[in-house]
Amino acid sequence: MIQAERAPFPWLKLALVLVVLAGIGLALRLTVFRPRPIEVTVCRVEKGRVEDTVVNSRAGTVQSRRRAGMSPGLAGLVAEIRVQKGSRVRKGDVLLRLDDGEHQAQVQLAERALEAAQALAEQARLESELAQQSWKRTQSLARDKVISEIALDQDQTRSRSALAASLAAQARAREAEAALELARATLAKTVMTAPFNGVVLDVTTETGEWISPSPPGVFIPPVVDLIDPDTLYVSAPIDEADVARLRLRYPVRITLDAFRESSFRGALTYISSFVETRQEQNRTLRVEAELEKNPLPANLLPGLSADIEIILEAREQVLRIPTYALLEGDRVLVLREGRLAEQKVVTGLHNWSFTEIVSGLAAGEVVVVSLDRPEVKAGAYAIAKGEAASDPGSGAESQSQGTNPLPALSPAAPGGESGRTEAEAHPETAP
Repeated sequence: MIQAERAPFPWLKLALVLVVLAGIGLALRLTVFRPRPIEVTVCRVEKGRVEDTVVNSRAGTVQSRRRAGMSPGLAGLVAEIRVQKGSRVRKGDVLLRLDDGEHQAQVQLAERALEAAQALAEQARLESELAQQSWKRTQSLARDKVISEIALDQDQTRSRSALAASLAAQARAREAEAALELARATLAKTVMTAPFNGVVLDVTTETGEWISPSPPGVFIPPVVDLIDPDTLYVSAPIDEADVARLRLRYPVRITLDAFRESSFRGALTYISSFVETRQEQNRTLRVEAELEKNPLPANLLPGLSADIEIILEAREQVLRIPTYALLEGDRVLVLREGRLAEQKVVTGLHNWSFTEIVSGLAAGEVVVVSLDRPEVKAGAYAIAKGEAASDPGSGAESQSQGTNPLPALSPAAPGGESGRTEAEAHPETAP
């Protein structure tokens, strides 16, 4: 029996089989068994505006610099009301009239008394002139020794008495003039006029009612409540941690729940001189920001809630990414060739919306912003599902309604103006 010839190099065939199997396995891994890429939302690194801002710790309130709760200066019967809630008035417009019949009579009485006093003053003046002429003639006769010394003294006394009577009559005439002015001033109090342009918030009386001014120490609600809607400002609390960073005249962005699609420009005009300490609340500092004098919506009313962003510093045309794309430790996930890679970055200015990228990324790179899933991590296969739009809200590209973007700032020098007293911020209420 002939022994079969053994095949040469049996290990070569085995190696070829292993290579083929490995190739098949790799192909299956890259095709059939390849992990399905996860869908992520991305945002491209771009250039734009980034701001360093301070925001209020609680909602602020829109208020007006000029508000007047008015009542007539004297008691009386309401004869006419010319306004109602919501009426727009101009300075000097009549709001309310009291029955002025009695006061008109007082004015006429004062006018007649003045006429009588002026006539008596004229009579006394003429009598004084006559007495002066008689005294001069008596003096001439006395020099010629025609009349006695007694007659001379009597004429001198009559002359002086007439002069004094004339002066007294003139004083009574001036007194009558003052009484007339008083009667006219009292009559003027029966008409209540608007002290400034504004809107009537409330009217608390009716025609035919008897009203009285508030006695000292007793509060009586005003008859007409008037407010100026063109002198609006926002008062809001700021956390004590940001006190040292604030300066007067810093630009401010103001947003209101009633105008969700708009923001309004303003300026920081008041920083309180003390920190409020209330139980179970954070320590805060009260600040005020005035809205700019550009036309404001007619329905932007005092009492609305508002939020303010004080812009401490701003930089234009710098690389930026959405702040919510930044991981702890100044890291981001970048989508490169279908896989997620972790990238360390150096940041600059930042706020709730955008963070400045000083180094680590280039313009146009794709950064992942949907970081709320555990499978979104470095090394994972991924595909961009959508691209996040730039946030038009606070921080980068926001514009006030009908205005230009807020100007860029540099930090204020130390020792700058940091606040005003209550009297300086509210001169209309200062004693």
